[in-house]
Amino acid sequence: MGMDKKIEKKKLTPKKIALIVIVLAFVGFTIYSFAYMDFRSTLNVEKEKLTISTVAENSFQEFIQVSGTVQPIRTIFLDALEGGVIKSVNLESGTTVERGDTIAVLTNSSLQLSVLQQEASLYDQINNVRNSRLNLEQNNLRLKEQLISVENQLNLAKPEYERQKSLYEKNLTSEQEFQQAKENYEYQKKRYEISSESFKRDSVQTTSQLRQLDESEKRMFRSLDGVQAILENLIVTAPINGQLTTVELQQGQSINRGERIGQVDILDNYKIRVGVDEFHLSRITTGLEGSFNFAGQTHELVITKVYPVINNGQFQVDMEFVNEAPSGLRRGQTARIRLELGESSNALLLPRGGFYQTSGGNWGFKLNEDGTQAVKQNIRLGRLNPEYYEVLSGLEAGDKVITSSYDTFGDNEVLELN
Repeated sequence: MGMDKKIEKKKLTPKKIALIVIVLAFVGFTIYSFAYMDFRSTLNVEKEKLTISTVAENSFQEFIQVSGTVQPIRTIFLDALEGGVIKSVNLESGTTVERGDTIAVLTNSSLQLSVLQQEASLYDQINNVRNSRLNLEQNNLRLKEQLISVENQLNLAKPEYERQKSLYEKNLTSEQEFQQAKENYEYQKKRYEISSESFKRDSVQTTSQLRQLDESEKRMFRSLDGVQAILENLIVTAPINGQLTTVELQQGQSINRGERIGQVDILDNYKIRVGVDEFHLSRITTGLEGSFNFAGQTHELVITKVYPVINNGQFQVDMEFVNEAPSGLRRGQTARIRLELGESSNALLLPRGGFYQTSGGNWGFKLNEDGTQAVKQNIRLGRLNPEYYEVLSGLEAGDKVITSSYDTFGDNEVLELN
């Protein structure tokens, strides 16, 4: 019977143990590295060439920058009321004028002849009215004289009748004489009643006709004044005090009726006529405020009138100074105005920059705490003005963001800032 062979256990030598530890460490490190390795694409950029802005909470005012032209607060245009040929030019453009000053004188022979004919016709009509009035008055006077005569006959007939009646009752006169006196009295009485009634009716009618003639005469005189005033329209005068601006006027030059020959500007105050993009039409109303800088000072303005007609993509508004207009302002001067579109409110703000053209405001590169790296991060922006974007989400106050252009960053998600 054979004997079993004894198997001896292999012992791990220190050398083998060290080798196993090294292998396990390498495998662990490899697994750890793969688990935590940053596979995002990275780009090295020079920090000095970037614009880095800080997100901050502040008052947000939605506004737009617009341009306007300084204009007088009020302008009266000079249009030729009648056409003609310039006889004389009395005042030059740029002159300060007072109301009633003669600017130019026109002549128009056809108009002058027409005025003379109209005057002659009106004078004829006035004479006819006066003749009619005279005839009515004379007729009324004649009727009045007739009434007086009839009344006088009645006054004579009445006492004769009463005397004959008294004598007849005493048998001191004949019945024939009494009857004659009685009939004459009754005739004169009836005659007076008819004449008196006729005179009253005629007087009422005459009074009405005279009133109508008076009104007609007044209208004719007003027409005459109007006709005579036509010739005064050939004299161009200043309608108000102000500064005169005219087109070039020359003696002998023909001017058409209604042709604009100049304007007079009131220079005691100014307004600014502003052009606004049609995109903002629904938000622009009277009362909105704005401001502009002039001679080192800020001046407040308010919209007083909106002209909704759109021309070349813009509509116009008038803005007047809240306080007195600054001295040194000149008509035609251009002003850059900050026009506010509503009330201010607190918001998280990010300065505007070229990054928006690439990201559309949907993402941006946010810096880490030590500023050595910027990582692409989703954000959401809201309202904007020429200076700031309103941040709705994705950023907090104090965050630093690259706001310059992203055009050279490609699709990289991490920027190493050198």
